Amino acid sequence: MSKKEKLIARLLSKPKDFTFAELEALLGCFEYKQVSLGKTSGSRVAFSNGQDYIRLHKPHPRNTLKAYQVEDIITALRERGLL
Repeated sequence: MSKKEKLIARLLSKPKDFTFAELEALLGCFEYKQVSLGKTSGSRVAFSNGQDYIRLHKPHPRNTLKAYQVEDIITALRERGLL
């Protein structure tokens, strides 16, 4: 099982401890890179593959994503045909 497959399986299990670093690695497998939204963006981040964006708030003070963020990522990836 590849790293990508493991991350997908972990995301789909909807864990309560899915980290932002894991999300970055997973989206990187789909050619998404974190892009700068400017200095006024606060905790908002965007990931782009050149044509499409996935936007969310970077979790703080902890590094784990909230349940709604995990759901949003799953939905976004399914809408794009990546899952």
